Amino acid sequence: MPKSVIGRFALFAALVLAFAYIAVPREGNSDGDGEWQPRPGAQRLASAQSNQNGAWFGGDHTLSRQSDGHFYASTSVNGMPVQMLVDTGASVIALTGADAQAAGIYWDESEVRPVGRGASGTVYGVPKRLDEVAIGDLSQRNVEAIIVPRGLDISLLGQSYLSRLGRVDISGNTMELSAN
Repeated sequence: MPKSVIGRFALFAALVLAFAYIAVPREGNSDGDGEWQPRPGAQRLASAQSNQNGAWFGGDHTLSRQSDGHFYASTSVNGMPVQMLVDTGASVIALTGADAQAAGIYWDESEVRPVGRGASGTVYGVPKRLDEVAIGDLSQRNVEAIIVPRGLDISLLGQSYLSRLGRVDISGNTMELSAN
């Protein structure tokens, strides 16, 4: 893939996801001290409630840099396989329309709305919460995402998943994801 295409894609993805992170309402509320609290009745694992540091999931996973310079992860979204580009600059996961449908996530065209602006203009998407996203044994529930029905070539693994991990390290051509 030419560098100009990769650069435009990265810029587009960063803009879409940054806007979406700011514009998408989150379930929950502030406790008055700015600390986010889950909305009453929100589905969460009991062990996740008792350990906010995320130690309720386990394992380590290592990714190798590919020839195009990027890291890709074979993930599971709601139990279905989805190949994603790891995008540490993306605020949330962005799923292509095809990947979302394959994972059993549906939306109505009336839900599609502007979620950002990219190099090619306005980006349209649908905010969603994913029941589960996993890479190997590193599993997270109730993860924020944006479905981008058109214009996204590959799904992006962003900070709505990565920030829940204990550690994300890049050294040379290796990215290590770890629960601790």
